[in-house]
Order: sequence, then C-alpha cells, then structure tokens
Amino acid sequence: MTSKWQQWAALAGWLLLCFAAAALGGLGSADAPKLYPVLDQPAWAPPAWLFGPVWTLLYTMQAVAAWLIWRARGYTGGALPLGLFVAQLAFNALWSWLFFAWQLGALALLNILVMWVLIVITMWLFWRIRPLAAGLMLPYLLWVSFAAMLNASLWWRNPVLWM
Repeated sequence: MTSKWQQWAALAGWLLLCFAAAALGGLGSADAPKLYPVLDQPAWAPPAWLFGPVWTLLYTMQAVAAWLIWRARGYTGGALPLGLFVAQLAFNALWSWLFFAWQLGALALLNILVMWVLIVITMWLFWRIRPLAAGLMLPYLLWVSFAAMLNASLWWRNPVLWM
C-alpha cells in the first residue's frame, strides 16, 4: 500500500516523464515554425497554433493513464504495459526530429506507424488492467492517427521530405 504522498509523487513522475518527452520532441521541432507554413499542405491540415494546446492535453492524459496503471499494478506488476508506454513515448519524441529537424518524411511516417501500433497494444494492456486508463489514451490514438495521415500527405506533397 502506498501513501498519499507516494501516489502524488508518482503522478508527478509520470507527468515529468511525459513532458520530458514533449520537451525532447520540442527541441527537434525547433524549426517547425519556419518549415510547417511553407509546406504544401492539404486543406484539412490544422493551423500551427493548434498543436501546442492539443499536445499539452494529450501528454497530461497519457501521464494520468500511466499513473492509473502504476497505482493498480506497481512497476513490477505493470512492467509490460508501462514499458510499452515508455517505448511509444520515445517514438513520439523521435518523430519531431525525423520530420522537422532531419526532414525525413518517409522515416517519420514509418516511426509514427510503429508508434501507432505500440499505442494500440499499450491501450489493450491498459484496458485489461484499468479501462479508464485505456480511455484516457483514446484521444491520443485518434490524434496520432490523424497525424499519420497528415505526415503521409505532407511527405507526398513536398519533395524536400522525400528522404
């Protein structure tokens, strides 16, 4: 049994991990304000200002989902789902580097597809332990699905991203 302090500290830890991944990805997307507006975009591409608020909410929801799994199983009992959660988070951070910093549209698309599969497996494992945790990951899965379609479209429309 963990104390209230340990539970709050663990939530802070999951938030810190998620936002560290966000910060690492943010470093990779430092050139995004210059690159994104000049890309040939589909009509359904969201405005650049939308990404920050959406990702802030999604990272927060992910952290709470992981925390719920940790509360239910701990690190030992939740090793597989929490390990996959961390793995998909690493792919998440890598995507910004592939797409924006290195302008490797094809590799970014492959990365996001692997990330999508990891998210689905993570959600399935979360569902088996705590359905609410899987539910908290659903908006993230939907956004990543949309982002994969946007990545593919931008890659095809912009030869600069064809590497």
